Amino acid sequence: MRFMPHTDADLRAMLDTIGIDAIEDLIAHVPASLRDTARIALAPGMSEQDVAGEITALANQNRASILVSFLGGGYYHHYVPAVVRSVMSRAEFATSYTPYQAEASQGTTQAIFEFQTLITQLTGLEVANASMYDGASAAAEAVLMARRIAPKRTKVALARSLWPDYRETIRTYISAIKDLEVIEIPFADGTGQIDLEELKRIAKENLLCVVAGYPNGFGIVEPLGEIARIAHQAEALAISATAEGLALGLLKAPGDLQIDIAVGEGQSFGLPLQFGGPGLGFMAARNAHLRQMPGRLVGQTRDANGNRAFTLTLATREQHIRRERATSNICTNHSLCALGAAVYLSLMGRRGLRQLAERNVELAHQAHDVLTASKIEPRFSGPFFNEFVVRIPEAARALKTAEDRGVLAGIALAPDYPELRDGVLISVTEINDARHFDRLRDALAEAG
Repeated sequence: MRFMPHTDADLRAMLDTIGIDAIEDLIAHVPASLRDTARIALAPGMSEQDVAGEITALANQNRASILVSFLGGGYYHHYVPAVVRSVMSRAEFATSYTPYQAEASQGTTQAIFEFQTLITQLTGLEVANASMYDGASAAAEAVLMARRIAPKRTKVALARSLWPDYRETIRTYISAIKDLEVIEIPFADGTGQIDLEELKRIAKENLLCVVAGYPNGFGIVEPLGEIARIAHQAEALAISATAEGLALGLLKAPGDLQIDIAVGEGQSFGLPLQFGGPGLGFMAARNAHLRQMPGRLVGQTRDANGNRAFTLTLATREQHIRRERATSNICTNHSLCALGAAVYLSLMGRRGLRQLAERNVELAHQAHDVLTASKIEPRFSGPFFNEFVVRIPEAARALKTAEDRGVLAGIALAPDYPELRDGVLISVTEINDARHFDRLRDALAEAG
């Protein structure tokens, strides 16, 4: 992409528009001690080549190559095949802008169509939209969609075992709707799954929808069929949210378990971890609710000459078309990321994806056994995919000690779950192996 510098006048105009005096004000909330150490001392007048060499030398001081990571919690380290990067790097796919002129955008529209098709196959539902920002915003949009389907219902049940950022995003999205109330359903202390008895009680109170993770924020597989049954008995909608998209290669499809709307994060499908993003939200639903979906849909048709062609079939959310009646005012899908996911899923195929998912389960249980054999206790007994929670006394200190030994041992749950003050979430993927498990065990043992 071209380098397009801004003049001082450009910068001043942008700063005036957003109401700040200097670019530094954008990061004023970062502690001064961190800002001071983040400065890069570059001599004035250096050439581009010299600057690149200096930055490369700094980057080479990072320990990423020697660290062993067991971090998960919504974003996962999977191997990305070279063909995914190769296709995504092609110039014609370098924009995520919507292809309004379908006749000039057949490659982009076909890629989106293929993505939609793959998502419907994964979720077992009938229709999928053209991708969303990330899993959390997709979950929030699903709740707003449920509201449009059942506008007189007022209770939104969120499983407390749902990822904290998903719950917070949902609350933010619906905060302007005065008569909607969010109720958190606790998780069972033993299994880590949603408390079904509490859900049954809440379901009697004008329930709009219930949102549960699949797997949930502890890596545990929720009883999705039973959750859907309880919701439907109350004439409410059941929504599943899947942050580890790979799990859908092995678990029963949400649609087969009578889920009405399935959303999630597609980062595991060929998108590398890149300092927090970008993500790839997906959403699938039933045909009966198609008109309430917050997104564009690309359809397949025939042109005047009878050739296969692709075009935007439905755009129910556009504020420039429907104004105040738009289903959403988010106007750009993550089509480059969706392209990567489509390439990845097509390359893996149904069998390959299942085999990879099985490998993740196998490795996660192997790591779990290594830790429990060394007297590190599991926190929950529910079935898990490739994440699990263990008890680590003084979890924050133990994780820091493990990091000093080159092991990112997991995520402390206490900041988001005070009731799990000794809980540590550990994620395992095909990137890890038995040697890593021994390092994890030894690092946690030394920390203890």
